[in-house]
Amino acid sequence: MSEDDAKSTDEMSFEEKRHDQLTRAAKSDESDAAPRIVTSESPDGTTRIDVADTAKVTPGKVTRDD
Repeated sequence: MSEDDAKSTDEMSFEEKRHDQLTRAAKSDESDAAPRIVTSESPDGTTRIDVADTAKVTPGKVTRDD
């Protein structure tokens, strides 16, 4: 990749930086960069934050190999 093709981290958006960090590791894949939360706002202005169905890791979900 040439210097013209590569963006410096200063030029990257938050989402681009997040994706770059989460997919940089040797065994990572695109699912590592998938959104982990979903937000919604009710008519009264209350914001609800839920774990996304696509989240690779979720609270309370334990998997064991034994």
